[in-house]
Amino acid sequence: MGKVYVGMSADLIHPGHLNILNEAAKIGDVTVGLLTDKAIASYKRLPYLEYDQRKIILENLKAVKEVIPQETLDYRPNLKMIQPDFVVHGDDWKEGIQKKTRQQVIDTMEQWGGKLVEVPYTKGISSTKLNSALKEIGTTPDIRRARLRRLIQSKSIVRIIEAHNGLTGLIVEKINVEVNGEIREFDGMWASSLTDSTSMGKPDIEAVDITSRVNNINNLVEVTTKPIIFDGDTGGKVEHFVFTVRTLERLGVSAVIIEDKVGLKKNSLFGTDVKQYQDSIENFSNKIRVGREARITDDFMVIARIESLILKSGMDDALERAKAYIEAGADAIMIHSKEKSPDEILEFCRKYGEFERKAPLIAVPSSYNTIYEDQLAEAGVNIVIYANHLLRSAYPAMLDTARSILTNKRSYESNGNCMSIKEILELIPGTK
Repeated sequence: MGKVYVGMSADLIHPGHLNILNEAAKIGDVTVGLLTDKAIASYKRLPYLEYDQRKIILENLKAVKEVIPQETLDYRPNLKMIQPDFVVHGDDWKEGIQKKTRQQVIDTMEQWGGKLVEVPYTKGISSTKLNSALKEIGTTPDIRRARLRRLIQSKSIVRIIEAHNGLTGLIVEKINVEVNGEIREFDGMWASSLTDSTSMGKPDIEAVDITSRVNNINNLVEVTTKPIIFDGDTGGKVEHFVFTVRTLERLGVSAVIIEDKVGLKKNSLFGTDVKQYQDSIENFSNKIRVGREARITDDFMVIARIESLILKSGMDDALERAKAYIEAGADAIMIHSKEKSPDEILEFCRKYGEFERKAPLIAVPSSYNTIYEDQLAEAGVNIVIYANHLLRSAYPAMLDTARSILTNKRSYESNGNCMSIKEILELIPGTK
């Protein structure tokens, strides 16, 4: 009997996993290299179960002797440490993103005469179908709320996009693309005050009250499972902000972002073209503290949005505020800019990186949209928010369709702008 190494995610344990483990146990003592949340999130979705939960399950299986963390998709660090006689894996990794990993395992094992044993894929088991079934079941407010912190801890950058109704929520929930074997998807939703207001035909001046905006949150949570970040504008009066926090937290929202401005709220991208006033550091820090004290759980995040660069108050002011807001307990910092170039954001990131005490950093590249996510991540950004793109892209298509129908006195010419009836029926669960 030799030493056997099995690397796995073990998020949703099914007969295929058990078959591999049982086959591995026939040839030796099984050590499972359990992929961490970070390792799994590097190439696909964050696992449903946290690492410690998955570890407990595996440790209680008869075929498993020991469970250790595998910190990356790359097996080699653990293999060199353990030097097993065998690595056992399903035979379904000969193609795709794990093809390279498989060859690395073979080459590494040859160094001490170890062998790769591949177990035939268990037919009738589909992780994709299991994941779809779980999404149809839905989630709970507690699980959804905690997921944002897990994502921040596990991914190099968390990708968020706005959703202003249930339909756009479903797009965020379901859309993914595969690029060079990597599955890319949006990690969560941004409940934007701009898109909430615009979709109702109202100005973005906090004219839509919290109760109305919470109705949109209800629409989102009914049909999605991903975390939600709420655009809280200025947060309103401190006394009112307490109830906003409690309402959002109860619904399962992961975070609220409030901006350090006072008076009649105007959209930040107007900059100094309209009268906008920044709150004092002391007052806004107090609002952060009050919001945090109103929380019931530590999972809910109160995030401070700094408007100094928008209002031309200067880089030093932005950095001073960041330090003060972190000291006040802000769970993350959002730095905003309306410049076409990302230069001032990158400068802020460099100087922010020198802080002794930091919180996760958020960027919203609406105007400086030539920058790539990888560049933001390298600069120290943890979350990127695409703040209004679904609404902005929908409006031109609707306008073009309406104009085409008026021009041609029929809808045939607008077919190119429209999804088929069949597609829309399949998009909405329960329609059939």
